[in-house]
Amino acid sequence: MKNTTSKNHAYLLLRLAMGTNLLAHGLVRIPKIETFSNWMINLYKEVVLPEIFISSFAKILPFAELTIGIFLIFGLFTYRTCLAGGILMIILIFGSCLVEQWEWVGFQMVYVLFFYLLIDTTQNNPFSIDNLLQK
Repeated sequence: MKNTTSKNHAYLLLRLAMGTNLLAHGLVRIPKIETFSNWMINLYKEVVLPEIFISSFAKILPFAELTIGIFLIFGLFTYRTCLAGGILMIILIFGSCLVEQWEWVGFQMVYVLFFYLLIDTTQNNPFSIDNLLQK
C-alpha cells in the first residue's frame, strides 16, 4: 500500500503534467489564433455546425486551455478546473466525431480518464493553492 506522501507526489505529477499540456496548447495557439481558427473552419466545413460557431469556439479554445493549464499547475480550484477540463474534452470529442477523427477521439478519451483520476483523488492534493486557501 502506498503511503500518503507518495500518493501526494503522484497526484502533483499528474496535475502538473495535465496543466503543462493544456498550458502549452493554449500558448502555441494564441499567437496564431487566426490561423488556428481558419484551420478549424476548414476542418468543419462539411459539418452541420454554423461557421460562426466554429470560428467563435476556435478563438475561445486556446484561452480555455491556457486558463485550465495555469489553474492546474498552481492547484487553484482543482476540482472545478478538472470538471471544466473534462467538459472541454467532451466538446472536443463531439467535434472530433463529427469529422470522423477517431484517433483524436481516442486521445481525448485518455484526457478524460486523466481528469477522472484527478477528480477522484483530490484528497491527495496538498501541494496546491487550494490547500493553502483551506488553512
